[in-house]
Amino acid sequence: MTHEDDLPERVTRLERQMKRCRVDSTAARVLASAADRDVAEFRTTYHCPTKVLNALRETQLAHDEKLKQHDTRFDRLETKFDELEAKMTDGFSTVAVGQAQITALLTIAIGKSEGEAD
Repeated sequence: MTHEDDLPERVTRLERQMKRCRVDSTAARVLASAADRDVAEFRTTYHCPTKVLNALRETQLAHDEKLKQHDTRFDRLETKFDELEAKMTDGFSTVAVGQAQITALLTIAIGKSEGEAD
């Protein structure tokens, strides 16, 4: 038997193999297409949390800036409060001295009027 004699049989085998290759190739394309859809879905699924995290970051940066502004304002108000407290303490001291002088003068005046009444 020569190679030419078994040529039809060889061609038939090759044709069967080609049919299997076409089926395998089609299956591979279907799998690749499904994998592509899965990857696209995966990207979409993980794109949303990324957007949320980025939005949260922006919000936190804005809040941080606002907190810095509040901290600066609080420091100014605290300084003003300390200044007012010092002025108030000085004022009360002045009033206390004035009251002491008034009391001393009243005591002297009362003493003189009691002496005149005698």
